[in-house]
Amino acid sequence: MINNGPRLRPDLEALPSYKAGQRPAPRSDITTFKISSNESHFAPLASVQDAIVAAATDINRYPDPFSSELVAAIAQHFEVPAEHIALGTGSVALCGQIIQSAAGPGDEIMYAWRSFESYPIWTGIAGAQSIQIPLKPDESHDLDAMLQAITPETRVIFVCSPNNPTGQIVDSVELEHFIAAVPSEIVIVLDEAYIEYVPPEKRSDSIRLYRENSNVVVLRTFSKAYGLAGLRVGFTISQEPITNALRKTALPFGVSSIAQAAAIASINAESELFERVSWVTKERNRVASELTAMGYQLNPSFANFVWLRLGTHSDVLHQALEQSGLSVRPFPGEGLRISIGETEANDRFIEVARQVASESGALR
Repeated sequence: MINNGPRLRPDLEALPSYKAGQRPAPRSDITTFKISSNESHFAPLASVQDAIVAAATDINRYPDPFSSELVAAIAQHFEVPAEHIALGTGSVALCGQIIQSAAGPGDEIMYAWRSFESYPIWTGIAGAQSIQIPLKPDESHDLDAMLQAITPETRVIFVCSPNNPTGQIVDSVELEHFIAAVPSEIVIVLDEAYIEYVPPEKRSDSIRLYRENSNVVVLRTFSKAYGLAGLRVGFTISQEPITNALRKTALPFGVSSIAQAAAIASINAESELFERVSWVTKERNRVASELTAMGYQLNPSFANFVWLRLGTHSDVLHQALEQSGLSVRPFPGEGLRISIGETEANDRFIEVARQVASESGALR
């Protein structure tokens, strides 16, 4: 008998690979900076570090499989029932739980493009089909086109606001009209991983939208504004039928006891953490203002990064930044996403961008 090796799913070959932000190459001459992953560059608060250390003494035990204390803390914080909270190992895992809960082979998952790159990956894993709706020229979601693309096979629609990697938000009035027009059997995911960086007056009232619509899921994470990217914990808020399904598709013991303790401590220290968010948004606006003054064309960002759609010219700036000890997130042929980091990192990025702009008019 000829053995050709294990029989695996052939369709997995076509799946795109998740491209995480890379660290810069080690340098001895300058300090390098990683501004490629939209992380918080701030170290955890002292109170959060204390909670992590305390929780570490119990890591010989399995974590609470229901994450009861964290679920209760989130429920109290948002004034929603605990039965409406589901947890996952970051919002990226929850995207997969949502798709697995609602879709299978032959079904359709819709989202804007370009957007969060885990959407097509999880869609492919489920054997479903991606329906990618191009962004508008201003990088925002084309909600009208998304409505027109709905078919009987549509199972889930992701609305990423602020959108990763372009940083744009969905208008709150347009979003309400969109939700009202989508058939109630379709799950609508409001992916708000970066919502803390949006001015309050520009945010959609997603908690109210979930309360009023049984098919709306609010997706949040502790990875960005709360600075817990390395601990992998995110959550959803949705009504019970969806929440129950998400809990069933969750990885057992996926959220560690350390992650739970750190997330609770972060909620308790939210006002202190949001001072850091305010600093990041001011730096983001400063960086964007400098780029605009140089002649770069960019739309306002409402996240902790800026997006430069440079098309085929992206490599020029990307290579110059790498040579300067800065790692950013390239999207070949489309643009660059630059996370807001330390002041020194932001200043160096501005200087490199200025030098490249002066040498290459095609970038502007």
